[in-house]
Amino acid sequence: MGSNKDKTNVMRILDQKKVIYRHCFYDDAIVNALDAAALMGKNPAEVFKTLVTVGRSRAHYVFMVPANKELDFKKAASAAGEKSLEMIPQSELLPLTGYIHGGCSPIGMKKAFKTFIDQSADSIDVISFSGGRTGSQVQMPLQELQKILPVTLAEL
Repeated sequence: MGSNKDKTNVMRILDQKKVIYRHCFYDDAIVNALDAAALMGKNPAEVFKTLVTVGRSRAHYVFMVPANKELDFKKAASAAGEKSLEMIPQSELLPLTGYIHGGCSPIGMKKAFKTFIDQSADSIDVISFSGGRTGSQVQMPLQELQKILPVTLAEL
């Protein structure tokens, strides 16, 4: 367990909401979920990357997909009720969410966006995702995440 100064805003939110989680810190030069999974010795199917998209309607959506998968934009658009979706430009990530590439977490964004997670998460005991900065992951059961964030299971 690191000191309180090592905690990210995500961890502070989880502590405040009394959500049970574990955290892992690693080399902050790692910004790829697959590499993070390897460093943590985790199955890449259990480590989720957080992707921010924009729909044709100009609404923004957050998708969490396993590190070893790519987002299927057609399925994601269908889940969001949009005709089409695209990734936001990387230059818009920080102003929109408060996070940088490689450190984007579904928890603690500047605004609440409709969030979807790949349905595979439902069969995993503990999922892992960004702790809010590069080199940081939080790990918890999906049910714990759903206590503080309305996350919709979808085929992505």
